[in-house]
Amino acid sequence: MNSLLRPRSSCRVSSQVRHLATPSASTPKSKSNFRETLVSGPSLDDFISGEPIEHVVLGNTTGPRLPNFLKTKIPSGASFNKIKKDLRGLGLHTVCEEARCPNIGDCWGGKEGATAEEGKRAATATIMLMGDTCTRGCRFCSVKTSRAPPPLDPHEPENTAEAISRWGLGYIVLTSVDRDDLVDGGAHHFAETIMKIKQKAPQILVEALTGDFAGNLENVSLVAKSGLDVYAHNIETVEELTPFVRDRRATFRQSLKVLEHAKKEGVRITKTSIMLGVGETEEQVMGALRELRKINVDVVTFGQYMRPTKRHMKVDRYVEPSEFDRWKQIADDMGFAYVASGPLVRSSYKAGEYFIENMLKGKATENRVKNLVTQEASISHTQAT
Repeated sequence: MNSLLRPRSSCRVSSQVRHLATPSASTPKSKSNFRETLVSGPSLDDFISGEPIEHVVLGNTTGPRLPNFLKTKIPSGASFNKIKKDLRGLGLHTVCEEARCPNIGDCWGGKEGATAEEGKRAATATIMLMGDTCTRGCRFCSVKTSRAPPPLDPHEPENTAEAISRWGLGYIVLTSVDRDDLVDGGAHHFAETIMKIKQKAPQILVEALTGDFAGNLENVSLVAKSGLDVYAHNIETVEELTPFVRDRRATFRQSLKVLEHAKKEGVRITKTSIMLGVGETEEQVMGALRELRKINVDVVTFGQYMRPTKRHMKVDRYVEPSEFDRWKQIADDMGFAYVASGPLVRSSYKAGEYFIENMLKGKATENRVKNLVTQEASISHTQAT
């Protein structure tokens, strides 16, 4: 009985315990293998001898390489940081961020070398209304898509107007995702936002970059009559490539009808944008410009298509800056009031807005002069009778 209760000998236990300080039997062998690898590997002379050595090429070598003129610097600056902070605080979205625009630092940063106030007035932000999820899936766009996006935020028009009036910008662009899930495509929401901005800051010029509202011209009228200054809608590409570039619900002719109807509703300036580098031909671009002139579109912009991710359509070619200059000259000669053309130009690029702002102010002055002349003529006629 005592023998059963007697503890086992500790010698056997200690023989099975491996102390941390005990060297592994495989260690000398591992060190030996490592030394052999170093000895048999390349030496310093191999790297500095000038002899070509075998190397691994990373990335896609078959597609066109990104040229230097399309590379941009990291965005920064006081104006950039303030706009970003305000957006996060109010829960607003911008197409600048969602579409990964390369000009975000340029547009949000304002005018280089200017005072803080001048820079703020020169800065431009493009607010994306109705959430960050689109019901369409264009092959060039990186915005999220869903058949059933979240419901609209009823406070968004007020928040947007508050943010814009707080910034003190001189020119603002409003755009939106497509909302085919809504009866009016979000037209009332868009129009309400514009009206609230004009109530809070009537001096700010407002450009509305809308979708096609599924071809419903009544919804186009609703936005066109909301008090905006510029009505923009992008044809994106030439008619022949539209089925391969845009969502199947968007057509070239439908976009032309939107721009034409906006003009008929009394909008002072209509505007559109064309991407180059998606496989278009010169004659196709010329055909698109002729169609735009037929409906009296005032402003057209040309920019390089940039592939957002590998899931989107490939870049056919990178267009040289000299070709963009040529398209600007062609469009100018065709009678467009203003043309912005360059590799990094986008539909809401601020270079165009400088001119449009002056053009709007010029038209306002011209209208005031005409009204004064009319009033004086009426007074003179009254006195004569």
